[in-house]
Amino acid sequence: MLGSAFNPPHLGHLALAQEALWQLGLSEVILVPTGIAPHKRIADDPGPELRMTMTRLAAAADARFSVSSLEVDREGPSYTYETLELLAKERGETELVFVMGADAAVGLESWRNPERVVELARLAVARRAGISDAEVSAVLRSLGADGRATMLEMPQFGVSSSSVRERAGRGRPLRYLVPEPVARFIEEKRIYA
Repeated sequence: MLGSAFNPPHLGHLALAQEALWQLGLSEVILVPTGIAPHKRIADDPGPELRMTMTRLAAAADARFSVSSLEVDREGPSYTYETLELLAKERGETELVFVMGADAAVGLESWRNPERVVELARLAVARRAGISDAEVSAVLRSLGADGRATMLEMPQFGVSSSSVRERAGRGRPLRYLVPEPVARFIEEKRIYA
């Protein structure tokens, strides 16, 4: 499971999903757009339905990517531990792996019920510039998750969801930053304009 607001999904998200598949030998990555983020509000957020559509468009080119609407369909804030509980029920004995960036991992202690997150899933943590493995390890150790995380090597992308939103808002091209169907959708619907 790759959790993110996916607002909008960019090529860095898909590269992370691909790296998780390859480095961990996974058979599938489930992309889970956030319904209502409990921790931050994005001023130009187009809403969960449009984020869901963009995520589906982004995932369509790779049969190993699926998209779950668990968080979008749920009322109230989306908490990762609840999503993992629902996925665990759906998937039975399948071991869950939660893919996240190191920036999210070092803040994991502040999440709602972080001990339950690491109980329900192994973690795959993508290295990020400026965040050391030691910082990530210290947080995971404090949550009792020693040995339940794998650090992922990631190609460096100079693109973020906020930079894509800013470019779209200024009418600048999005090609090569987001999947082509997502770029067309954003431009046609004038989502961030």
